[in-house]
Amino acid sequence: MTREELQQVKQRFGIIGSNSALDHAIDVAVQVASTDLSVLVTGESGVGKERFPQIIHQNSARKHGPYIAVNCGAIPEGTIDSELFGHEKGAFTGAVSERKGYFEVADGGTIFLDEVGELPLTTQVRLLRVLEVGEFIKVGSSKIQKTNVRVVAATNLDMSKAISEGRFREDLFYRLSSVPISVPPLRDRGADVVLLFRKFAVDFADKYRMESIRLSPEAEVVLQHYPWPGNVRQLKNIAEQLSILSEKREISAETLQSFLPPVAPSSDFLPAFPGGHSHANEKSFESDREILYQVLFDMKKDMNDLKKLVHSIIAKGDVSQMDLSNVSNLFKDTDVSSVIRPQQTVSSPIKNNTKDIEDTEEYVEEIFSLGDVEKEMIKKALERHNNRRKLAAQDLKISERTLYRKIKEYGLD
Repeated sequence: MTREELQQVKQRFGIIGSNSALDHAIDVAVQVASTDLSVLVTGESGVGKERFPQIIHQNSARKHGPYIAVNCGAIPEGTIDSELFGHEKGAFTGAVSERKGYFEVADGGTIFLDEVGELPLTTQVRLLRVLEVGEFIKVGSSKIQKTNVRVVAATNLDMSKAISEGRFREDLFYRLSSVPISVPPLRDRGADVVLLFRKFAVDFADKYRMESIRLSPEAEVVLQHYPWPGNVRQLKNIAEQLSILSEKREISAETLQSFLPPVAPSSDFLPAFPGGHSHANEKSFESDREILYQVLFDMKKDMNDLKKLVHSIIAKGDVSQMDLSNVSNLFKDTDVSSVIRPQQTVSSPIKNNTKDIEDTEEYVEEIFSLGDVEKEMIKKALERHNNRRKLAAQDLKISERTLYRKIKEYGLD
């Protein structure tokens, strides 16, 4: 597909961005459209997977036929078979008349099964038969019916894990994923996030008849480094909130961060800016580590400064002038020196001032627990902000809920 053709597809289906992985996904969708192969679109929630079955349908020979999108996760397990394949009158309580299912209605067209990983195993067996031989049986009937439907499915689940846990049939997975399409998460799309934000800002300015918001250069950096667990859907929501609630039309980095929900460090990514916290629905131990991450980041910086000071004094050959009060001043903001005192060895190849060098050659002091670190950091933050917990939580870069729990835990009320 040429660059011009790719751009035309993006404009037609409202896709913004120039990320190479996104471009590849669009290219695959257009190429497979002319066939009747089943397609499985994978990607995190909110990345825009629903655009790809539309691209496939509109670029196929079925474009004049029906297009039906079904959210499998939103239909109760007891009625999903009836919704997809129909039922006969009297098939179950409440079946007062015969009903056509989506596979019968979509004959000659395309059916999009969103959240296909949520289908019950019994329904998966029925779907497998449709994919293999194009046949299905209505609930409460013994009559086999034919259907000619192109199936495009989507899921945000780890299908390998679902298969290994027995929640999804392996044979159905291979049938659905004749052609797999992977949609990249927003955090991997680089500058696309800024382009999307600008588009949403203009849309909401038109919708609410107000001046469009714009990001400061610093805010754009924050925007690109936020991990966006909710992807494009979350970005659109943030843009709408800022458009309505922000008094200033130029959004600063501080204002943007105040609207961004906290996120927890995970195995997939670590926050690249100091606004990352824990989801409310994450396990509690994730919240417990929030303060510790911040302490470790601060300590690393302070220890680097300490090393520079020691090396500078040793390089001058005047170790006797090493005033430990200068070292303490390095920690005046976080007061970590009063909480954690690591074992430290200071040595020098310089042979003069031997007595002074020996006196400073090694010192070992008490090491406190990480709980003491948390308590001291919280105490100092509360003092700095006159016990205003909201400001203290922002300073510590943790959620207010975590701060309240820690205050109670350490008896700092």
